[in-house]
Amino acid sequence: MSEVGAAIEALRRGEVAVVPTDTVYGLAASVVDERGGRALYAAKGRDARRPTAVLFASLDGLLARVPELPDEAVAAARALLPGPVTLVLPNPGRRYPWLNEERPDALGVRVPAVTGPGREVLDALGALVATSANLPGGPDPRSLADVPPELIAAAGAVVDGGLLAGAPSTVVDLTGVEPVVLREGALPAQVVRERLRALADR
Repeated sequence: MSEVGAAIEALRRGEVAVVPTDTVYGLAASVVDERGGRALYAAKGRDARRPTAVLFASLDGLLARVPELPDEAVAAARALLPGPVTLVLPNPGRRYPWLNEERPDALGVRVPAVTGPGREVLDALGALVATSANLPGGPDPRSLADVPPELIAAAGAVVDGGLLAGAPSTVVDLTGVEPVVLREGALPAQVVRERLRALADR
């Protein structure tokens, strides 16, 4: 069985997998139910109160799975996704509440512009909960060699996507009156602000 096939099967069983994204290697799990998120937190040793983003295979997939998004959030998502951006959006339907226990009315989302084996895995599942495949505070993994052995051992499957860009996604909080860049990453904050300003000027 190929690495991609093994990862798809492992994720469907509720296990975690190491998969390439458009930015860094991610530790991923199925988002179908909370078992996946719990398995991911346990593998990474991450505090369950820290929010984790959902990666969607497409923007249409995001809108289908979170249909209650306000119009303003949908417009912002269309302006910034797909790409190396994580958006913190209002979550009026409280979808996937186990991924953000302190703020269940907010949801982190990504639509990565990933290709190759990472795209195959994401397309097969439709959506994944994922975080960078490093230990808390560790460097962002640009290659499989950068992924800590503990996470490799905890994964039900590992997919090699070669050397990745290495910069994490830019995180933008859109739940307030004004957008706030929480972390500047692969997409410069200035570009984010310009795209959002263009929306406001329409």
